[in-house]
Amino acid sequence: MDMRYSRARAGLSRRGLLCLLPLALGACATRRPQPAPAPVASPFAARYGALEDGGFRVPGVPADAMKDRNRRTLVDDPTGQPPGTLVVDPASRFLYLVQENGKALRYGVGVGREGLEFSGTAEVAHKRAWPRWTPTQNMIAREPEKYRQWAGGMEGGETNPLGARALYLFKDGKDTLYRIHGTNEPWSIGEAVSSGCIRMMNQDVIDLYQRIPDGTKVVVLPAN
Repeated sequence: MDMRYSRARAGLSRRGLLCLLPLALGACATRRPQPAPAPVASPFAARYGALEDGGFRVPGVPADAMKDRNRRTLVDDPTGQPPGTLVVDPASRFLYLVQENGKALRYGVGVGREGLEFSGTAEVAHKRAWPRWTPTQNMIAREPEKYRQWAGGMEGGETNPLGARALYLFKDGKDTLYRIHGTNEPWSIGEAVSSGCIRMMNQDVIDLYQRIPDGTKVVVLPAN
């Protein structure tokens, strides 16, 4: 009896150890350091980070180089225009792409200096990615030292003043010489600095470019 009892106890002990072994291993596993969670990209970085486009590099925009009000955002539509219309408000330094359901995508823009603005209704006759740029005769006459060297035009690229995209505005079939285009100068967004055109961050004009077709109606409000 004592021997059978001892064998039974030994069997129970072995089974108990086998049962406890996975728990012990599990307890050891939980002590291993867990990997740090991957950093979550901010909405600003997602919209304005560096990117490769058409064989060119678009630099990222430093978060502190752009005011919050100038960042692309969805807002209640203040324009009263039908969906699909582009509305430029030079006085407020905003461009709106009117959406359905009373909303609009709002972009911060830089506008033309006083006396160089266009206002009225036009349409996007055509769009270009990494467009060629040629200064107008008026620009050359006004600032010959700056513009004469480019009288024959400048090929599209990272240093081209039109940036990554350009929308060419025509009125009654004629070129207004007014463009909506990109820029690498975040400080100029929200300012009146250009030679009459509307400038946007390259990331914003790329976003706008893919949302609108040729023939899009454009309403440019008076500057004052």
